[in-house]
Amino acid sequence: MITEQDLLLDDGRTLHVYDTGSDDTGPGSLPVFWHHGSPNTGTPPEPLFPSAAERGIRWVSFDRPGYAGSTPQPGRDVACVAGDVTSVADALGIRRFAVMGHSGGGPHALACAALLPDRVLATVAMSSPAPYAAAGLDWSAGMAAAQEEEIRATLEGRAALEQYLASHEFDPDVFTAADKAALAGDWAWLGQVAGLAMAGSPDGYLDDALAGVAPWGFAAEQAKPPVLLVHGDQDRMVPSAHSRWLAAHCRDAELWLRPGDGHVSVLGTSAVAALDWLTSHRG
Repeated sequence: MITEQDLLLDDGRTLHVYDTGSDDTGPGSLPVFWHHGSPNTGTPPEPLFPSAAERGIRWVSFDRPGYAGSTPQPGRDVACVAGDVTSVADALGIRRFAVMGHSGGGPHALACAALLPDRVLATVAMSSPAPYAAAGLDWSAGMAAAQEEEIRATLEGRAALEQYLASHEFDPDVFTAADKAALAGDWAWLGQVAGLAMAGSPDGYLDDALAGVAPWGFAAEQAKPPVLLVHGDQDRMVPSAHSRWLAAHCRDAELWLRPGDGHVSVLGTSAVAALDWLTSHRG
């Protein structure tokens, strides 16, 4: 069961918060903050609910600013998420927690590892991009053509990206055959929340995209808690070289490269094992 609430922040913004905590999530449970992809809403990953329940995992998450029920935060960078996570954790009485993010949520998960080292037990980032213009990384090499085109528009600024999104349909060829099979199966949920995220204002997605090609506000080297990076080696949306770069720059990183997996299918093959990795760092 998911409990939802609107949390009023000190700066006047509202975050729409999700929490699977209940009477049976006792002292031995592990709170895990879920950081959603771009575009998604913040609802926790339903395909993982049975496995999470077996492992005593309590999901906590929120719509990032501008998505669904959360107030936009124009000009936000990736690092801003650490303050929002702190506010949610404090409001729910959670002292320490693990973090997990997929795709555009990956950098936000890493921000927590870098900026909240006293509170984060461990972090999983799946299919995560690396910082734009990262030294030694050909950032767009291996991306699908449509993804490269959208990145070019993003680099031109908000107006150019808005125009691009208004004039282009989503190209399903950014996904591999394995991705499409996952989206037609258990991970159809991902397509549903992406649709909900884009049904209203595009502010959340625009701000996510712009933050993704701007300085993050922290360095990967700042991440102190253990980090697990999981990536499909056939990913055409965020090539696996991004996680290889991150693994080389985070202090305590483990890299799982999954042969044959793409951007989404890696969730189906590896997310449950990543939950086991998180629970091994329960503390």
